[in-house]
Amino acid sequence: MIRKKLFLLAVGSLLALAPAFAALKVGDQAPDFTAQASKGGEVSTFSLSAKLKEGPVVLYFYPAAFTKGCTAEAHDFADAVDKFKDLGATVVGISHDDIDKLNQFSVSECRGKFAVLADPNLKVIKDFDVVWADKPQLASRTSFVISPAGKILYTYTDLNPELHVANTLAAVQAWKAKQ
Repeated sequence: MIRKKLFLLAVGSLLALAPAFAALKVGDQAPDFTAQASKGGEVSTFSLSAKLKEGPVVLYFYPAAFTKGCTAEAHDFADAVDKFKDLGATVVGISHDDIDKLNQFSVSECRGKFAVLADPNLKVIKDFDVVWADKPQLASRTSFVISPAGKILYTYTDLNPELHVANTLAAVQAWKAKQ
């Protein structure tokens, strides 16, 4: 009996440490949304459905602007944004941060190369089911590739930002090769 309780406690502890995984799966319809966006410090309105008319969208959720991992991820996406554009894809990031903070982040960390979206009420974060279990006021680090038809082509969740750009770029390249 004691072994069983210890085992259950250990399993529960491991599950608590695991990152949250997006409920939206490949093939699911992406929820449509509009949000305030900042690109290079210029504020506009971003509409997922409107942007999908131009091609696939790489939508990446990140916990918070100006944190170490989120800054590294923004730099990586900024460095690769031209590769995504060559494939017809648009890159956008989204977090709970307000638009004033994102105006600064879009200039300094995104280097004016792609838009970052404000979701201070967590509506989009909840719609995509990427609330970070340990810190429910933040998004988990999750990247989606969404087809022009609005279907999820690829999803990847990992708090380590290291593979998000390479993985989403490979997913967009695979989609493009099938077109």
